[in-house]
Amino acid sequence: MVTIAADTLERAVWDILATVEDPELPISIVDLGLVRDVRIEDGRVSVRLVPTWIACPALGVIRRRVRDALVSLAGVRDAAVDYTYDEPWTLERVTARGRAQLASHGLSVPRCRFAEPPVCPYCGSHDVVAESLFGPTLCRATYLCRSCRNPFERFKPPAEA
Repeated sequence: MVTIAADTLERAVWDILATVEDPELPISIVDLGLVRDVRIEDGRVSVRLVPTWIACPALGVIRRRVRDALVSLAGVRDAAVDYTYDEPWTLERVTARGRAQLASHGLSVPRCRFAEPPVCPYCGSHDVVAESLFGPTLCRATYLCRSCRNPFERFKPPAEA
């Protein structure tokens, strides 16, 4: 078995987590703010994730992708991936890089609160109208910008919010 220094393994774990993308968006789970904590003990890695939406149908896919990525690392003997519902996912968890990635994908992300009015990710206009609260996924709604006429999506608040 390969022995790796604890700090090197922890860095490798975080690096590999940064490559795991959400299956519905072109953003890593780290930039989306899903990773709550990582624990490593004797080659066993335990990761706790905070889901963006309590009923997200992609949770199983994310769990599998994370576990597969972790067990591919040298020095990892086993990996456990669990979801925590102790705290809701919030917008503050999304990194600046993640916000930029989401905007380039056409997804509007409020700066800090869901109560903020939607802003068009293409032209920055506030002159937008909700087209449907039922977007392509449970966690998103669709909007139309009246200024540039582009459709876009926006995260809906978590079920508890």
